[in-house]
Amino acid sequence: MMTEAVTQGDELRETMSACLDLEKPRSFFLYAGAGTGKTRAVVEAMNIFRSRYGTQFRQSGQKVAVITYTNAACDEIRRRIDFDPIFAVSTIHSFAWEQICTYHKDISAWLRVRLAADIAELEERQTKGRAGTKAAVERKVQIESKHNRLQHLDAIKQFTYNPNGENIGKNSLNHAEVIALSAAFLADKPLMRQVLIRKHPVLLIDESQDTQKDLIDAVFALQAKHPDKFCLALFGDTMQRIYADGKVDLEQAVPADWEKPALVVNHRCPKRIVTLLNQIRSEADGAQQEPREDAQEGVLRLFLVNDVDDVDKLKAEAEAAQVMAETASDDDWMNQETIKVLTLEHHMAARRGGFAGFFEPLYRIDRFRTGLLDGTLSGVAFFARQVLPLVEALRSEDRFGVAQVVKEYSPLVSADRLSANEASLEEIRKAGESVESIFSLWDDGTDPVLLDVLKTIAHEGLFGIPDVFAPILSDTDAEEEEAEPVPEDAEDDGNPAIDAWREALSVPFSQLRAYVEYISDRSPFGTHQGIKGLQFPRVMVILDDNEARGFMFSYDKLLGAKALTATDEKNQLEGKDTSVDRTRRLFYVTCSRAEKSLAVVAYTKEADKMAKHMSDLDWFENDEIVRL
Repeated sequence: MMTEAVTQGDELRETMSACLDLEKPRSFFLYAGAGTGKTRAVVEAMNIFRSRYGTQFRQSGQKVAVITYTNAACDEIRRRIDFDPIFAVSTIHSFAWEQICTYHKDISAWLRVRLAADIAELEERQTKGRAGTKAAVERKVQIESKHNRLQHLDAIKQFTYNPNGENIGKNSLNHAEVIALSAAFLADKPLMRQVLIRKHPVLLIDESQDTQKDLIDAVFALQAKHPDKFCLALFGDTMQRIYADGKVDLEQAVPADWEKPALVVNHRCPKRIVTLLNQIRSEADGAQQEPREDAQEGVLRLFLVNDVDDVDKLKAEAEAAQVMAETASDDDWMNQETIKVLTLEHHMAARRGGFAGFFEPLYRIDRFRTGLLDGTLSGVAFFARQVLPLVEALRSEDRFGVAQVVKEYSPLVSADRLSANEASLEEIRKAGESVESIFSLWDDGTDPVLLDVLKTIAHEGLFGIPDVFAPILSDTDAEEEEAEPVPEDAEDDGNPAIDAWREALSVPFSQLRAYVEYISDRSPFGTHQGIKGLQFPRVMVILDDNEARGFMFSYDKLLGAKALTATDEKNQLEGKDTSVDRTRRLFYVTCSRAEKSLAVVAYTKEADKMAKHMSDLDWFENDEIVRL
């Protein structure tokens, strides 16, 4: 097997080298299942190209464009190619914005048409719908908002966009608009296509199965029109498509004249788990993997838990970990920090990670979600980058760390303030007293409420307070002045975003710490969507349809506890994506993260049906199914 793996690697290098020839470029799609080294193959392609054209590209200013899904993946790829400037590595949103960021008049014209069409559709639905309903009120607000945006278009000379945060200004574009604009302009503007090919004659797309389908179609069309000038290389695995806007059946859409190399040796998972992965996808595309010859056998268990109202889920999961420790002869299963627990939704991870009180109110606000999950949300960054590092340094008695945070962020010791004040030592002393005053909130083992921490920082003037917190601090000031009580029948005219922050700030500071661990990938908890490309020695997958509260997925259906609906069967017959298809892919992704052992914990009211179905499909042996 190792010999086959080496041979396969040699063949792949030869294929990619032949394709990455600027004289006779040929596009390719590399199928790389879970654990086969897809990212390594992307980097290998970049190294092949650099060895041949590095000097030429440095002189010409041209770059190979490399698109991957997350900022973390971008950083990893840049690191692996030594930050070589001939490669422009970015996320799909950054790449799309780069293509359109100078076309401001065209963007305005496109938005004018799109907004008019959206308004017409909403007004038609409004005339057909019932007046006075919540939906009617929401449509009215949407219509007014789009009319307002349409009226302001002429005043916008330059559009802005931040691919890593919120975009809520009048001249801002949102994430979906940037992708749609890029796809539309690539299709309609020959000059833009020529500019792209001149700047980036080679485009590598990692995780291509999750790249937005309209943009994939646009670059397919670009390659088809200029096959002798443009090389498009896609890397991915359709079984790992976990986002709804990815292109369905990408492999079938790849043109017949492309090269289609494949990597099939799973270097990550033990033999038993590779067998499970093959079984999971046998009813999907039938693609099979092979384990390394020297792979360990691995341990796999399915734990079935009766999903009753009073079930103690954390206790059940702890019992599953105990069984895994005994079965795998691995005491690290008893240490939560050495287990990766994967759930379906972020709020499931928040509950298990102990930060639901902080996370859930903010996650309910649609425009907060991106910034909440990457730590860029205004208010979140304040706590995560200033307050938490200060508190951590104080708790560990790291005086240098305290001084660093205060020097970087505190206006009390800013260069302007100290230079303008003859008594600079007195200012430094005041900063020290402010730090001690804040840290006193933790006296006697107290876990202070976030709002109390915020109020103390504001009172001491240690850090500048983000504008988002101004209304909340103003409210608390009014409460302390014993403002008149609000009548019970008064109308609620609150701002949902401010209300969400007010609720989030009512929790203990320890929840903020747990949340920061989560978004920094240091938490033992994660989601299906958040672990692309990652791997862990011990993985526990939580299957819980009720807690997930979603309609897009159903583990009960996938594992045989529930029958397919008529809609599912109809979609299957028509070749459309079903909830079972989506769930199968997520299950495949999570199970494929395990390097040594895997525990699947399923909460279900039909344990007998599930056990029989899993046994009949040969996904799990009878002795691998445990009732808790």
